[in-house]
Amino acid sequence: MDFLFLSRSSLFQGIPEEDIQGMLTCLGAVSKDYSKGETVLRVGDRIQAMGLVLEGSVNIENDDAWGNKTILDNIGPGQVFAETYACLPDAPLMVNAVAAEKTEILFLRTARLLETCSSTCPHHGQLIQNLLAVTARKNLNLSRRIFYTSAKTIRGRLLSYLSDQAVRQGDRRFSIPFDRQQLADYLGVDRSALSNELSKMQRDGLIRVEKNHFLLLKGMG
Repeated sequence: MDFLFLSRSSLFQGIPEEDIQGMLTCLGAVSKDYSKGETVLRVGDRIQAMGLVLEGSVNIENDDAWGNKTILDNIGPGQVFAETYACLPDAPLMVNAVAAEKTEILFLRTARLLETCSSTCPHHGQLIQNLLAVTARKNLNLSRRIFYTSAKTIRGRLLSYLSDQAVRQGDRRFSIPFDRQQLADYLGVDRSALSNELSKMQRDGLIRVEKNHFLLLKGMG
């Protein structure tokens, strides 16, 4: 286990490497490997452990009864997912968690985090504080997605999403964690229509794009 990596993750931030190993024991930590496209958690599951991505990434997806898929979030290395459901084990999952690539995940039993540790871990309080911060950021990301998809046109959704990515990454040249189909699912639009709109935006001098790499041109203001 890479304890330096864990110490830099959102959940264990501020906790020394030498203390993390004991905390993992208290949290009943178990790591599992998944291949690309493999379902990690499924709609209807009831869970008691949240996941922390060690390597790879996980898409949080919603599929309707007609097979339409919407990507709600992408969870990368050092980030956690399913923490809300793990805190409410009687609530069935409303989403799927799917490995977007070859992925390793560390599962942590949330109930052991929320109750007083019999080993009196010195950083238990810090861990709870970090989990609250993670939850707050998730709420912010959900608000961002609502903002992206509030535009009525595909171009409007792309402009909103790409502009925010440039601001968040501090550069007009940036990469996104989605391929074309995943970006279409995330923005709630048809893939072909999205690809056509990206081509139009390039012709209009708004962007340059190669796969998941973007450059916003000055014409965007």
